[in-house]
Amino acid sequence: MKDLVEIIAKSLVDHPDQITVVETEEDDMIKVELTVAPEDMGKVIGKQGRIAKSIRTVVKAAASKGDKKVIVDIK
Repeated sequence: MKDLVEIIAKSLVDHPDQITVVETEEDDMIKVELTVAPEDMGKVIGKQGRIAKSIRTVVKAAASKGDKKVIVDIK
């Protein structure tokens, strides 16, 4: 999931070198934390959170084969 989030985020922002993605795995949950440059935050979130919601939807669809729940946190 980390690679998927990183590829999507790098295609959206102006400063792809400032993106960091950290994936932590717990019992039945995978948490993916995406950190971008402050000036790119609006591009990743989108109007009314539409792009952020789309990123989460794509990641959840990719993770549907597994048994774990995936949470994408944008910072």
